[in-house]
Amino acid sequence: MEQITDEALSLSIKENQKIYFDHFDTEYCRALVEHALHIPMDIFFRTEKIGFEKDQMERNNPDHPVIVISNHSGMAFPWDGVTYMGYSLREKNYESNEVPRPLVAPTLSRTKLMNPFMIHHFWKRCSGVDATYKNFETMMHYPHANVMVFPEGVPGIGKGFNNKYKLQRFATSFVRMSLKYKTDVVPFTTINGEYLNPYTYSFQWINKLVQKIGIPFLPMGIHTPLLLLLPWMFYFSMPAKMTFVRGKRIRPSDWVDKPYGELTQDDINEVRDKIRESMQQDMDENVATYGKHPYRRKELYATIWKNMKYFPFMFPIAWPLLFGEFERQWKRYKKTGQPIQMKFGFFAPLLFMLRNPITICYYIPIIGWIPLLLRGYSKYK
Repeated sequence: MEQITDEALSLSIKENQKIYFDHFDTEYCRALVEHALHIPMDIFFRTEKIGFEKDQMERNNPDHPVIVISNHSGMAFPWDGVTYMGYSLREKNYESNEVPRPLVAPTLSRTKLMNPFMIHHFWKRCSGVDATYKNFETMMHYPHANVMVFPEGVPGIGKGFNNKYKLQRFATSFVRMSLKYKTDVVPFTTINGEYLNPYTYSFQWINKLVQKIGIPFLPMGIHTPLLLLLPWMFYFSMPAKMTFVRGKRIRPSDWVDKPYGELTQDDINEVRDKIRESMQQDMDENVATYGKHPYRRKELYATIWKNMKYFPFMFPIAWPLLFGEFERQWKRYKKTGQPIQMKFGFFAPLLFMLRNPITICYYIPIIGWIPLLLRGYSKYK
């Protein structure tokens, strides 16, 4: 995150409060989870949260939010963030002040291509805020929801299977905010995320090339040729059980003996490294408890069998059709008031494709990428 001076921030925070409500729509979130996202979230990923009792998320400083942090992983589309937010929103009955607002890498909201299935402003509509230093500080004055940060950033998702469960270098912005406003840090670890796309690796020179077209990294592994061949593979994932485990609450202000204004960069870095070490210890313990069998195959097969009415939409190959049809029905609902009705059955895949012709491109080898890229880089409205 680009840092700007406190003086400049103090003059602009009030006018920047528009970010609180920029495209965020709790009605959309509810419809998305109830009609589409629940299928991959509950059947394929079998999302579970452990240790997130309400009192453990309460603010220690009533004037400023707690900062919730998590690791990032998967070498895949950020399904860890998608499933966490979907599950959390449903769990809290879509109350916007009960769920942390995530700061999202601006790369993910800059183009349609990096929004799931090219749904316009998906991240922001589902409570995300662009992760800039100015936005972060503005959110520290938000009177309702806490703030969620992925301090590893995109390098965490793309760190490669050889670095699984090894936290990458943390940014320091969340440390600065915590110390400046004397607010706690609440970490949680995402377990099994490394197995969303296992045995894939990251190469810096390749990542630099794809970053020129707006893609943060390109996973290199067995499925990479298929990714280049079939566009739907952009959203490919293995059925890892997404398990989110809350860690030990941290109070960084207890670790320094100077006023915030007198802290040096070395002081900030020292606190950052202590938080990272504490979180790495949490992760190692949680991997030993919850990560021995990342796919939980018996549970997976039983869950799929129990929900066969949704076949084939519990699998990544059909997700472009599932979310494309949901978005079409959402637009119709907003225009006419006609309720959303996702009807599943034998002919549903064909019907969804015919109603949303652009989705056909996800299944056309190589050539299908052309209209999708043109659509993905078209100007946002």
